[in-house]
Amino acid sequence: MRNSDNCKIYVFHYKNGEPFPDLPCYIHILAGKETYLQESNLTGDNTGENISNKNQYYSELTGIFWVYKNQTSDIVGTCHYRRFFTTRGEPLLYKLKRFLYYFGGLNIGRHGLIYTSNQEYWGKRILTCDEAKLYLDDFDAIMPIKRKLRQSVESHYNKYHDASDLQLLRIIISEKAPEYSSSFESTLKQKRLYANNMMIMKRKNFVALCDWLFMLLFEFEKRIDLTNYEDYQQRIFGFVSERLITTWFNHHQLKVKEFPLIYFRHLKNG
Repeated sequence: MRNSDNCKIYVFHYKNGEPFPDLPCYIHILAGKETYLQESNLTGDNTGENISNKNQYYSELTGIFWVYKNQTSDIVGTCHYRRFFTTRGEPLLYKLKRFLYYFGGLNIGRHGLIYTSNQEYWGKRILTCDEAKLYLDDFDAIMPIKRKLRQSVESHYNKYHDASDLQLLRIIISEKAPEYSSSFESTLKQKRLYANNMMIMKRKNFVALCDWLFMLLFEFEKRIDLTNYEDYQQRIFGFVSERLITTWFNHHQLKVKEFPLIYFRHLKNG
């Protein structure tokens, strides 16, 4: 695997902006370009087979679908314009801040995340494709450190979203992929979640995940009324997919290497 240069990590954007980082094999994609009203020089997710016009509901998943259907690299990764994998440990100052988070009740929500505005320092510490290929010699996937929740995955979802979504997913999984039902229930009882729909995987596993994920998401879309989802909740498929991706990994028990995410909070553009 180390001898292959066929590795692409796709960085999904939602608005125009200067692409960052400028690293070999990082490809910047404007997710939802089909309905984007401004001119953009960024490559869009609206060519070939795509669902770009559904971006307001699917969020970065329109970009992931485009990669799944139109790109063929041996290793494929997904990340966001302000969230990136890193293999590097936190400096002492960051470790001290994290210790202080405990007393402010922030330690759980920030587990696995490095919040920073220091683009110069942390930009040099973003995971490179050479690093990704090295780790994927021994692992099936690179994933974010699982997010710690204060309550179960199901309770957390029901607190911030419509509880009927998970009930419908139970029905769909029992009908379309019943072998995953017990894994789904087990995932909902846990307090850990693969968040942000980020991953780096060998293509075979990426395609297997996407085959399963989009089959369920498209069936879910058929059975809901999208007009019931407004504002923040319109990103319904992004929220649902985090629970489904976690279920898929829990079910298959792949060998996963988890890394923290650098969160460049000052780059927020959407």
